Amino acid sequence: MRDLSHPLTTGMQVYPGDPAVDLQPALELDRDGAAVTALHLGSHSGTHVDAPAHTVAGGRTMDAVRLDELAGDALVIHVPGLAHHAVIGVDELGALPDRVPPIVVIDTGWAQHFGSERALSHPAVGVEAARLLLERGMRVLCVDTLSPDPTDAAGVADFPVHQLVLGADGLIVENLAAVSDLPSQVRIGIFPLRLAGDGAPVRAVVFDD
Repeated sequence: MRDLSHPLTTGMQVYPGDPAVDLQPALELDRDGAAVTALHLGSHSGTHVDAPAHTVAGGRTMDAVRLDELAGDALVIHVPGLAHHAVIGVDELGALPDRVPPIVVIDTGWAQHFGSERALSHPAVGVEAARLLLERGMRVLCVDTLSPDPTDAAGVADFPVHQLVLGADGLIVENLAAVSDLPSQVRIGIFPLRLAGDGAPVRAVVFDD
């Protein structure tokens, strides 16, 4: 089993404008007999899933998302060597089958830049590419970047791919790690906190055959 999640740590990179991540001791073992950590973080911290409610008024919240939507066979599409701010079009997706699994992972190689300024200039998924994947059966779009849409350093951006995927009642997983050497077909599990909200941090794993 391989972990595809970034650890949640104080001061880690978050999407511009999101709450900072801060983990502080609330109880201490020596003093209180048990260790408890107080958490301050946004629902889209680290490796996380976006529920439809993230960008769609009246959309489903995370507590309404079934775990079986986030586990199963996945297609991994590798698109290495992309330039800053590149857009992944239909051609970059390569030869797709007529039907793709419900979960699609797009590996840009940009996970290696998570935590740095360069992460903000990540490649983005083009709307037509996302639409084609939806038409062929995708329900969960997973990326190794801060967003499938372009990220603006000021936190001001349009979210056309979010609107497309979440508007179709699908899900988006962002900030996957360690996906660059995965085979094109894997079994994946993405396990979010069951928050009654717009998204949640996840533990994402690939299962061994």
